[in-house]
Amino acid sequence: MYVVPPPERSGSGSDRDLRVYQTWKGSNIFFLQGRFVFGPDVRSLALTICLIAVPVTIFCIFVARKLMDDFSDSWGVSILAVAVVFTIYDLILLLVTSGKDPGIIPRNAHPPEPEAFEGNMDAGAGQTPQLRLPRIKEVEVNGITFKVKYCDTCMLYRPPRCSHCSICNNCVEKFDHHCPWVGQCIGLRNYRFFFMFVFSTTLLCIYVHAFCWVYIRKITESEHTTIWKAMLKTPASIVLIIYTFISMWFVGGLTAFHLYLISTNQTTYENFRYRYDRRSNPHNKGVVNNFKETFCSAIPPSKNDFRALVHREPPLPPRSVAGGFMSPNMGKANDDIEMGRKAVWADMGPAMSEHGNNERLHVKDGELGELSPDVRTTVDEQRDRPGVHPRRSSWGRKSGSWDMSPEVMALAGRVGGEQHQNRGGSSSGSGLVTENRHT
Repeated sequence: MYVVPPPERSGSGSDRDLRVYQTWKGSNIFFLQGRFVFGPDVRSLALTICLIAVPVTIFCIFVARKLMDDFSDSWGVSILAVAVVFTIYDLILLLVTSGKDPGIIPRNAHPPEPEAFEGNMDAGAGQTPQLRLPRIKEVEVNGITFKVKYCDTCMLYRPPRCSHCSICNNCVEKFDHHCPWVGQCIGLRNYRFFFMFVFSTTLLCIYVHAFCWVYIRKITESEHTTIWKAMLKTPASIVLIIYTFISMWFVGGLTAFHLYLISTNQTTYENFRYRYDRRSNPHNKGVVNNFKETFCSAIPPSKNDFRALVHREPPLPPRSVAGGFMSPNMGKANDDIEMGRKAVWADMGPAMSEHGNNERLHVKDGELGELSPDVRTTVDEQRDRPGVHPRRSSWGRKSGSWDMSPEVMALAGRVGGEQHQNRGGSSSGSGLVTENRHT
C-alpha cells in the first residue's frame, strides 16, 4: 500500500517522479506499480480464495482421485481435470473483478465555477453575494431527465447511475455495490466479471456436491452396504456435501438476484433505493437488450491512467472578495499576527522591495489601531528611546540591542510625525490651563 508522501518544495526532482497511483486521494491499494487497483479491504480476497481453493483441493485428493479408479478410460481423469480447470477459471474471474478499475471517475482538483448566485441577493454596498454550487442539477440523456448530485469529496457532478463509495472514497460509474468478498467496488467496468465469478462459483459448488454423492453411491454398490455406512467410509465427502450445500444457497441466491437485476437493467443500489418495481425504470430496454448491454457491449476504457506522471498545477490566483482580495493563506492560524512575529511581514516582502527599504510605508489613518499590542508597544518604545532600537523577538521577549526591522521603522516614523504635530497643537492649550490653575 502506497502512502502519499509529504509535499516537497517546488522545483525538487522528486515531484516529477511521482505517478498518479502514488498521489491517489482515494482509499485504494495498488500493486505492481499501479497495474492493479484494489479496494482498502483487499485482505478479504485471501479469505475468498481459501474458501474456494481448499474445498476443491480436498475434493481432488479424497474424491476425484478415487473416482479415477471406478471409471474406465478417460472418464475418471476428466472428473479431476474439470475440477482443476474450473477452479482456475473461477479464481481468474475473482482476481479480474477485484484488481480491475470498476469505473472510477477522476476527481477534480478544483470545484467547478458557480453558475448562479444563491442565498441573500440583497447584498449591501461593497459586499459581494456568496456564490454557491447547486446541490442538484437536472440533465437530459436520450430524452430522459435525470437529477445529478454534486459530490463534495470529488468536486464534480456525478453522472446518472453514479454513486460515491464511502469505503473506497471514489465516485464509481453505474455503481452496483461494494463487495467485501472481492474487496472492490462493483461498477460499470467489472460488473460483467463479477456476475461470471458468482455464476461459475455456483456451478463449481454444484459440480463438487454432485460428484461427492456419486462417490458415495459407488461405495454403496461396490461394498453392498447402506448409504449411511458408505457415508461413514468417506468423511471428506460428507464435509464437502454440507459445505457446498450451504454455499449454493448463498452464491446461488446471489446469482438469481443478479439475473433479475440484469433482466430489468437495474443495479443493486438502484433496487434498494429507488424501488423501480413501483414506478417505471428509465433504463429498462427489454430483457434481450438488457442482457446484450451487460454481456455483449464493449467495456469502456478506464478514465484513469494510474501510471501516468503527475503534473503539478500552479497555485490559484487570489480571488476578489467584496472589492478586496482573498489571500491564499486565508483560513490559517493567526498566531503569527497576534504575536507580532516577523512572519507577519513575510508576505509584504515583494511590496517593500518595490518601494525600497529606506522609503516610508504609507499607512492610512485608522490602520494603526488594528495593530497587535506587541507592535504598538514596540512603536512607543522607539518613540521614547530614539537611541536604542528595541523590538520584539519571535518569542515575544524584549531585546534592547537588536536592530528594528524596516517595517516597524516606517510605521514608527509616521506615528512619531503625527504625534509630534498633535503635541505641538495641544501645548498652547495645556499652558493656558496651567496658568489659570496658578492664578
